[in-house]
Amino acid sequence: MAPTVAAAQTTPQTPHTGPLGPVDPPTTTTSPPRDFTAPSVYFSDPDILAIDPSFNGLTQGNTTIARLFHGDVNGKPILWAEGPAWSAEGNYLLWSDIPNSRQLRWLDDDGHVSVFRQPTNNSNGNTFDFQGRQISAEHLTRRVVRYEHDGSITVIADSWNGKHLNSPNDMAVQPDGSIWFTDPPYGGQFYEGDGVQGAAPG
Repeated sequence: MAPTVAAAQTTPQTPHTGPLGPVDPPTTTTSPPRDFTAPSVYFSDPDILAIDPSFNGLTQGNTTIARLFHGDVNGKPILWAEGPAWSAEGNYLLWSDIPNSRQLRWLDDDGHVSVFRQPTNNSNGNTFDFQGRQISAEHLTRRVVRYEHDGSITVIADSWNGKHLNSPNDMAVQPDGSIWFTDPPYGGQFYEGDGVQGAAPG
């Protein structure tokens, strides 16, 4: 009887629970490894995992993960894709390539990918507000900015309580117009900024 109990405890379907959550979290690697060049044959995508079962109802069962782009743009490889944001007005996907200090755009019309903005002050997170204006979190300048429709830039936040921000990262715009964002400390690293300006918060 003991071996059966031990086997049940180690199966991924019944993870152990500790004070910080599941000890044996589910894997995000499809077995066998996924071939993104092949057409999707899934009805319920096995790579969409909900750690909390209450989120299961939020996924669309017949929509599967598709790789939109892989490779380089203008001969320069993408070093770190981050901060994807969809523009409903422009019908395009925008994201940051942090170390290359550029933003790239994927057009829904033909799948074309091009450089959208460069330099970007090592932008990370991006989003769009309810007026269709792009908002970006810049690691190099340690600020959150908004790109106005006329091309000008408005600084939304660059300090709090008299101290510079660390490295604004992910953002969400609320219906009341407020912008919520995270401010982790790692933007001072050379790979995500210049490693000097953002090295010491304050």
